[in-house]
Amino acid sequence: MELGLAAGYAGMGMGEDLLDLTREADRLGYASVWVAEAYGSDSPTVLAWLAAQTERIGLGAGVMQIPARTPAMTAMTAATLDTLSGGRFLLGLGVSGPQVSEGWHGVRFAKPLGRTREYVEVVRTALARRPLEYDGEHHTLPLPDGPGKALRLTIHPPRPDLPVYLAAVGPKNLALAGEVADGWLGIFVSPEHSTDSLDTVREARAAAGKGTPEDPMAGFDVVASVPVVVTDDLEQARAAVAPYTALYIGGMGSREQNFYNRLARSMGFEEAADTIQDLYLAGRPRDAADAVPLELADATALLGPPERVAERARRYADAGVTTLSVAPYARTTEQRLAVLRLMAEACADL
Repeated sequence: MELGLAAGYAGMGMGEDLLDLTREADRLGYASVWVAEAYGSDSPTVLAWLAAQTERIGLGAGVMQIPARTPAMTAMTAATLDTLSGGRFLLGLGVSGPQVSEGWHGVRFAKPLGRTREYVEVVRTALARRPLEYDGEHHTLPLPDGPGKALRLTIHPPRPDLPVYLAAVGPKNLALAGEVADGWLGIFVSPEHSTDSLDTVREARAAAGKGTPEDPMAGFDVVASVPVVVTDDLEQARAAVAPYTALYIGGMGSREQNFYNRLARSMGFEEAADTIQDLYLAGRPRDAADAVPLELADATALLGPPERVAERARRYADAGVTTLSVAPYARTTEQRLAVLRLMAEACADL
C-alpha cells in the first residue's frame, strides 16, 4: 500500500501550508498528493503550482468536476499538466452533486452515469491524439450542422494513457469506475465496511476483461481518503474530524439526494445519519458535529495513539486499499508534518 496526501481545498485549513506538506510528502516518498475543488479554488491551478515546486510526487486532481468543463477542455488541461510535470498528473473525475452541478455550473445533473461514461470516452480519445469524433447522447463531436471538424490534440503528452480515476460512492458508480477507470477515489472508506464496494468494482472489471483473469483488480488503484488524528484522547480525535463528517453526511446535498448520507446509512449508522442531517439542514452545524458518534468517526478515520493508528492503517491495506490518502488533522504545520512522518514509518512495510 502506498501513501498519498489528501490536500483538500486550497485556502481552507490545510491549504495554507499545502506547499510545506506536499514537499515533505515528496521527500518521504509519498506516491501522490490529491487536490480538491467544489466552488472555490480549482484543482488544476493548485496542482500546476505544486508541480513547479516538487520533484517526484504524483499530482492528483481529486477531482476535476465533470460539469465544470467540456471533456476536450479536461483533456487539454490533463495533457498540459502531465507535460509540465514530466508525467506525474493523475486525472480524477467526478460529477459532483446536484446542488453544485445545477446551482454553480448551470448543468443538469440528470443521467450522471451515462454522462460520466461518455465524458471518459471523449477524454481518452483526445489524450490518445485521435481525431475527436463522438456520437453520443450527451456529447456530439463535431457538431453535425456546422463548420466544426474532427480535430486532434496538438501537443504530445508523456502518457497518452495517463491514469483516469473516478470518485464514486454508490454501487452503480463503483461498477462504472471498475469498468472505465484506472482507479477509484473513495471517501469515508471503512476497512470493516468496504467488502461490498470492492466486490462491485472487481466484478465490473472482470466483466469488462480488465486486469488479469486471476486478479481483475490488477493495475487498479483503490485510493481511500482518510483523516488522521494522533492523540491518546479518542473523544478529542472524534471532535477533530466531526465537523468534516457532519458537513458531508448532513450538508453535501439535499435531504432527498445526499450520497454520503446514504453511505453512512449503508454502514449501519442510520439513526446517526438522520440526526446529523436534521441538525445540519436546520442550520445547526455545530450540533450536527456533536451528533457524530465515535463509532462512525473511528470507522472512517485513523484515530488514537501512534500504535493504534498504525494498526488501523494495516486494516486498510488488508481490505484492498492500494493508496491511503491521509489528511493530517492537527493544530500547527509542524504537527501536521509530524503526522506525515509517522504515517510514512507506520506504513513502510505494508
